[in-house]
This record gives sequence, C-alpha cells and structure tokens, in this order.
Amino acid sequence: MKQSEEAKYLAALRKRYAKATKKERGKILDEYVKTTGYHRKHASAVLSGKRQRVKRPIRRPRRDLYTAEDARGLAQVSDIFDGINSKLLRAAMDNELEHLYQKGYLDIRPECYERLKHISPATMDRLRARHSPRRGAKRRGRTKPGTLLKSQIPVRTWADWNEDRPGFTEMDLVAHDGGNPRGEHAWTLNFTDIKTGWTESAAARNKAQIHVFAALRTVRGRLPFPLLGVDSDNGSEFINDELVRYCEQEHLTFTRSRQGHKNDGAHVEQKNWTTVRRFVGDLRYDTPEQLAWLNELYECLHLYLNFFVPVMKLKEKVRTGSKVKRVYDEPQTPYARVLASPHVSQRAKAKLRATYKQLDVVQLKRKIDRLIDKLWASGTRT
Repeated sequence: MKQSEEAKYLAALRKRYAKATKKERGKILDEYVKTTGYHRKHASAVLSGKRQRVKRPIRRPRRDLYTAEDARGLAQVSDIFDGINSKLLRAAMDNELEHLYQKGYLDIRPECYERLKHISPATMDRLRARHSPRRGAKRRGRTKPGTLLKSQIPVRTWADWNEDRPGFTEMDLVAHDGGNPRGEHAWTLNFTDIKTGWTESAAARNKAQIHVFAALRTVRGRLPFPLLGVDSDNGSEFINDELVRYCEQEHLTFTRSRQGHKNDGAHVEQKNWTTVRRFVGDLRYDTPEQLAWLNELYECLHLYLNFFVPVMKLKEKVRTGSKVKRVYDEPQTPYARVLASPHVSQRAKAKLRATYKQLDVVQLKRKIDRLIDKLWASGTRT
C-alpha cells in the first residue's frame, strides 16, 4: 500500500473498531495483525488511538566481518606473545604481524592477514569470546602477584632520584622453594627500570650476599643504558656493606623501602609475577642443572620481553569521590621506550637496533617453551 492508502485503511479500521462489540474487535484486530505484522498489544493500542502507527525499518542481521579463520589466526599470534591482553597484543601486532606472515609462521590466507592488520582490541575480545573455548586465565604459576607498592627512603644518595629518565631501577628476590623454605634452593633477582619498563632477571644459587651480588652484576651488564640508582627492600641480602660500598664506588643512588610499609616497590613487585612466576611457576629448583636452565631462560626472556612484548605505564590517577580512575599511556615495548628516550646514547640505540634485526620472535618463543617444559618437569613441590 501507498502511504495515503495505509492512512485511509487505518482510519477506516479505527472507526469500525470504536463501534464494534468485543467479539468484532477481536476479528478486526486479527485482520490488522495479519496485514501489518505488528505485535497484538501494539496493534490494539494503534487501533484504539493510544499509540500512533510507526513504520519500523526492517532490521537485518549485521554481516560478520571477522570469521572463525580470523579467530584461529588471532590465536596463533596470541600464543607467540604468551597470551597477553588485546590492547598489548594489538601493539605487538603493529610491530611484528607483517614479519610473522612473511616468514610463514601464520597459517592464514591473505584475506585473513589483511583483516588482522586492522582488527581492534575490542573486536579481538569479542572474537576470542565467540570462538575460543571457555577456560580460566592462562597461568603457569599458582601464586598471585604481590601487592603493588611505591615509595623509597634514601640509604645512600649520590644524585636525586629521578624517574623521568632510564637508569633508576627497583630490584627484588623471588624464591623457588616449592613451599619448603628449608635447605638451599634457587632465587631469582628481578630488576626493572621504572621509566622504560626494561626488565632483567638472573638466578642465584642461594640468598647469600656473594651470589646475589653476582646476579646484580649480571643484570647490570645487560642494561642498554647506564645504571643510576637501585631501590630494594630491607632484606639483609641487599642492605649489606658489600652492596653499599659498590654503590658508593660506582656513584649509584641506593634507596630502600620503608620498614613495615607494604606499599613500596610497586614496579618490581608487579614484574615478579609477569616476568618470573608466570614462566617458572612456584616449584622448587635446587640443583645446579636447574639453576643453569633458569639462567638460560632469563637470557631468552631478556630478549623476548624487552624487544617484543608491549607494556603500559600508569600516567596518572584521577579520584572522583570514592572511585579512582587510572589513566595509562599507549602500549609500547621497553625497546621502543628506550629508543624514544633522549637520555640514551645513539651508540646504545644503534646496538639495540642491530640486535633487534637479528631476532626471530617465533624461534625465541619456542626456545623459551622448551626451557619451561624442562623446568616444570624437573621441579618439585611439597
């Protein structure tokens, strides 16, 4: 019907409907519902004049742009980057997707590759929820990350503590006792730069000062920028004459967390989970062979995490009443943050670029997985 004919038809029905008996109204209503396709309640309201007739557009289902093939391709990429969240994965794909596709590491068609180049983090989440099996969060370890902390009290100062440039770091020890603290077992010295998120780890035979100090020298040697300051907790493995003398000789700012405060050392406490527990779990490692595997793993993670896995840094906290909104910067790899820093020398940046060109993220991830399998198979738990 044309618009004018529909209006005339509705007007005629309304006159009949107003004068009809209850039984006749039911027949008129049946006729109108069949003609228009309206719901019976809505049709009754229209005929009685309580509601104006609305011509509703036909809603057709939106065609899915992304398919199950895209979900499988996304899963392949996600596995290479250890299942990081979609915002971080999008940043990693911006850097590495073309390389992965050209090298043949992704079993996808060209059309799928083109779609993955433009997929947003929100769409990734929807695609994963629709096509991925329901399971818990991926965790290699069974412990939870520690409370996030921040604040320092100077122990020995040669310069102002400055978090706006690379070189000021936090460090902490992670135990690998498998729930049994007795006897000698391995520890991991975890070391993270506050400005860039650059993280290094090294395993120590035990908690003795000599082994912890050796691990500290190892991680310092891997840093792509000069070490300017270190912050630790109040453990005797850090607060000792040897480390204090070393910082004095090297003109390093040395600070420690406040005694009895559970809110210091936020950056490294977070990294204890994301760069140590998530990979090696909470099993007991106490043999020389396991210690060697741990250090081999950390040499690989030094490249994998710093060059390929993006991180987000907290810019500010905005409090509105009892609610706190956290504002983060754009995800970037620690490698990219170092290259963007004006405080890092061009020589150091050139060395980093040369190292990056020689790396293959897939081969690196496969080696990491092999080492993790060895450690998990050999570790014990009480």
